[in-house]
Parts: sequence; C-alpha cells; structure tokens
Amino acid sequence: MPFNTPNAATYDLLMNRRSVKARDMVGPGPDRADIEKILAAALRVPDHGKLFPWRYLVLEGAAREKLGDVIAKALIEENETSEKVAEKMKGYATQGPVLVVAISSVREESTIPVWEQELSAGAACQNMITAATALGYASCWLTGWASYSPTVKAGLGLKANENIAGFIFFGNQADEPSERPRPEFDNHVTWGFPE
Repeated sequence: MPFNTPNAATYDLLMNRRSVKARDMVGPGPDRADIEKILAAALRVPDHGKLFPWRYLVLEGAAREKLGDVIAKALIEENETSEKVAEKMKGYATQGPVLVVAISSVREESTIPVWEQELSAGAACQNMITAATALGYASCWLTGWASYSPTVKAGLGLKANENIAGFIFFGNQADEPSERPRPEFDNHVTWGFPE
C-alpha cells in the first residue's frame, strides 16, 4: 500500500475519537495481536534523529496488581498516606483490562533537544489511543502523581534518563462515552504572522 494516501475515514475517526474513563472500561481488552498492532502504531511517530526515545511496558492480569502494590508503597513512603487509602489506590492499575506504561527514554548525549524527544513520546501515546479506536477498543491516557513518583519509577525499573509519559488503559466500553467541552476554534488559531 502506498504511503500518505487520502483516507476520509481516518479524519472522521480523529474528529470522533473519545477517551473512555479507565474505571468505566469492561473486558475483554485487546488480545496480544491487537496490542502488537497498537504498539506498532506507536513506533511510527515523528522522531527527529531516529533516536527511538521511548519504550513500553505491557501489563495484564497480575502484572497490573504488582504495579498497584508499588503505587500503594509510594503513597505511604512519599505522601505519608494511610495504609487504608493506599490499599484503595492499589486499584488504580487494574482499572482497565490492559495497561501500557509509555516511557519517555531520552538520549541526553544526542544533539536532538530533549524537548523534541519528549514530544515524540507524546506523539506515540496519541498514536496508541488512535490505533485502539480504529481497532474498536476504548482507551484512556492518564498521568497523575504516580507518573512522577520516584518509587513508582524505580519499581518499574526506569533509568535516570526515563520518565513515565503515560499510563494508557485499553478495554471495551459498556456505554457510549459522553462528549466533553471542546475549545473554540478561533480562540486558539491565528492566521498570519503576529503583529
């Protein structure tokens, strides 16, 4: 198939894609073949210098529960949260059937600015949720305090040059997702060079 061919259905998908809250997802989630398709889309993003400054952890089943344990530990150690609250937050990682932890893995020795490498990781996250929609799955890209937690990052084996770009949940939707307020086009677009 030739590259960059017009595809009106893709534009429609972009204009109608809607995140589904991870806590509202139902199973089954994508199987191995579909997760591989979703991740293949993540690998096809703009990437100045061909650095591949990202990697992905796929967590299913009990692996999500292990992340929940790490999150609970982080809450207690870093935020002095009560064990009762920490126990409840273990469920964060098991909200959706499949969880992909997107990791920004910058090459600080490169001449390519770190910001551009981080933008590439963000583009990869967007490609994943778009690909999931195209395959018929619900998705939700979350960050929050856990993505910045040193305890969580260490628990997931991240290196000094790595950060969590997102916790991306995949599953199915039980109900039609509601639309959220969208920005007014003219409030965010300027035509021509600024005066």
